[in-house]
Amino acid sequence: MSDRPTATPSAPPPAPSGPPPKVTSRGRTTVPVANSNSDSADIPQFEPFGSPRGVPPLTEYLDIWDVDMIKKQDENNKLDHHTELYQSDYLIVRRGQEFQVKITFNRTYKPADDKFAVEFVIGSSPQYSKGTYVPVYPTKERQSPWKGRITHTSDNQVTMGITPAANCIVGKYHMYVAVATPYGIRRTTRDSARDLYILFNPWAADDAVFLDDEEERKECVMNEMGIIYHGAFDDIAERDWNYGQFNYGVLDACLFILDQSEMPITNRGDPMIVTRQASAMLDSLDDNGVLVGNWTGDYTYGVAPTSWTGSTDILLTYATSKMPVCYAQCWVYAAVFNTFLRCLGIPARVVTNYYSAHDNDGNLRTDIILDENGRADRQRTKDSIWNYHCWNECYMSRPDLPSGFGGWQVVDATPQETSDGMYRCGPASVQAIKHGQLCFPFDAAFVFAEVNSDVVFYSRKKDGTMQPVKVNKTHVGRMILTKTPGDVTRRDITHQYKFPEGSAEERTVLERAEDYGCKRDKSELPVADVDLVLPALEISVGDDFELSLEFVNRSDQQRTVDMYVSGSVVYYTGVSKNEILFKNPTVKIGPSASVTEVISVESKNYLKHLVEQANLHFIATGKIKETSHIVSAMKVVSLRNPKLTIEVSGEGKVHEEMVATVQFTNPFSFNLEQVYVRMEGPGLMVPKFKYYSLVAAGSSLTWAEYFTPQRAGFTRLFATLDCPNLRQVYGQVSITIKP
Repeated sequence: MSDRPTATPSAPPPAPSGPPPKVTSRGRTTVPVANSNSDSADIPQFEPFGSPRGVPPLTEYLDIWDVDMIKKQDENNKLDHHTELYQSDYLIVRRGQEFQVKITFNRTYKPADDKFAVEFVIGSSPQYSKGTYVPVYPTKERQSPWKGRITHTSDNQVTMGITPAANCIVGKYHMYVAVATPYGIRRTTRDSARDLYILFNPWAADDAVFLDDEEERKECVMNEMGIIYHGAFDDIAERDWNYGQFNYGVLDACLFILDQSEMPITNRGDPMIVTRQASAMLDSLDDNGVLVGNWTGDYTYGVAPTSWTGSTDILLTYATSKMPVCYAQCWVYAAVFNTFLRCLGIPARVVTNYYSAHDNDGNLRTDIILDENGRADRQRTKDSIWNYHCWNECYMSRPDLPSGFGGWQVVDATPQETSDGMYRCGPASVQAIKHGQLCFPFDAAFVFAEVNSDVVFYSRKKDGTMQPVKVNKTHVGRMILTKTPGDVTRRDITHQYKFPEGSAEERTVLERAEDYGCKRDKSELPVADVDLVLPALEISVGDDFELSLEFVNRSDQQRTVDMYVSGSVVYYTGVSKNEILFKNPTVKIGPSASVTEVISVESKNYLKHLVEQANLHFIATGKIKETSHIVSAMKVVSLRNPKLTIEVSGEGKVHEEMVATVQFTNPFSFNLEQVYVRMEGPGLMVPKFKYYSLVAAGSSLTWAEYFTPQRAGFTRLFATLDCPNLRQVYGQVSITIKP
């Protein structure tokens, strides 16, 4: 037996308790990465040349007595920089454009003898090389990336013009004034009153977001009143939205969003990086972002998406609670993202795409499964087409792409598919989408599919095999709308995304898209000689109505069609909730004739199943007996809700009290419970709401609210009513406020 000692097993060390250690950059880099605009470094008030025993007396040298940031709403800095509408106690300016500050010294400034600088600091690790510490000098002999010059002197006061670089970091800066003495540098103490915000500048030619169109700038940067389009392609509805980008606290909330994302301060001068990061941060799925998406119809623990009237409540709640806000759907994501972009100075607009395909595999195809007889199989049909989808466009140059692909870029905050591991989309060049250049970043292929997918009908045999029987190449991306600048009308911008259907340019684009991996269905299918048309309908919630199917026989022989007509309550995303109608008539059409088949739809069959936005989706499919060809048509019917009425009384003058009265009558035979009414208006009223536990059938509610206009001009007041069994009820009134 060996005399060697044997190892005795011992118990593993106890598991550590308490929170894990905070991971830092210590040991990796001498200066930690600054990723929060709210963090700041303390700059010493005195930096000696050498190592004196104490701070020497400096009374005989130049000293700073006062600094005036010229930050009042009616002063030149804010007027010249188009920031006078921001409700803030701080100076807000735009990069690439001069602003002025007044410095009062203890004596007359002598350019030949005195040396001073105005210093700007952002983040916790200011460095000159990173652009987070920027000294600005008053003489041409010594300049930094930001230009400085003395524009006026008077006694002991110097007015200095400062021009931030057109690509500088966007955010909140601290400002100091530093004076050189024989003993060292002496600077002002930290004073929050000298903090300032620097934004993107669409008025500056050297800025990446420069937009050389004053009408577009007024709309896409300065306008707070939005119109968002929804409904159906042939029954367009619209709702008002208060972007509120100038409201108190909104700018800080937007910067907080970037802080929450831990985006490095040094990246915050590039609009491409900022918009891509914000696209991820507007939803909460993978980064604790601003909004929680909910399409279930159950909004018990939050605010229903249809109830919001503007972005202010959402952004301020997020900044205060530091928790995602419940709930959102695509137009809420787009509206709040629009506020974020406009607030930071990036031109932006909300866009609505009707019949928007959600393509998750890049095949440019939406599949609808039919059985052997031509009936739509809703159980096996997994793809859906959104009745509409809202996203944003923002305007910027794209130096990373070839010339011509700058301008409007698609960014989308609604979480659909991941991009580089996170739920986000864009910025994708609209020009790249139109020309099929899907290799260009970011996510151009996904947006291309949203507006260009084919709808392919498949016949499924009993053995499970499927054969394409019909392709509709024009259904998806039927129309793309945004608000007209300076007006309350809509603008059709479909041509900016697509060439005309069937044109030579369109064929070239589709071929190019296929080169980048987007495969289309190329089946050569016979075209049926019977056309089926479902006309547009305008129906109110609670109405019985008739669905007319018009058959047109283009042949010189009789045709017999075995039809299947299915109607379902659907979410606006195209996802079916309940089937409320099924009919299978046989229709005979004479040679070169037309026949109309009428199907009755009763409200009792759909009312109890309705979800928000009250959409009914009808699919009519059938097989022609004589030819075995398939005929099909789809129709979305957006049921119209009752309206709120808003009336205002008073003089309509700045700072004079007015009254807004909201009225609503319940037109239904059932009670409305847990009713929320919300109201707000740009320059008129901060967001307010009122709760009603019950609005009985046939009864009315009246809510009167006092408000005081804060500025002159044309504006509007918006209101919504929302409860579990009635969504998307709204109203608005236009007001002109006199000075």
